[in-house]
Amino acid sequence: MVSTDTDFYAHDRPEHPILPEDRPRGGGPTAPVVHGRLWIACAIVIAIIMLPLAGIALFP
Repeated sequence: MVSTDTDFYAHDRPEHPILPEDRPRGGGPTAPVVHGRLWIACAIVIAIIMLPLAGIALFP
């Protein structure tokens, strides 16, 4: 008799192998995510781009 994968792995398992979830889905209300760093990063990139452009415009 050829054993299937289910038979092979089932011999060590308990009768009810399903475990309760350690991190249940749904949960309660959570705090909103704040994306403050995005605005800071955008401001830095714009400043880096504008500084050479202002230098070229003011000192041709």
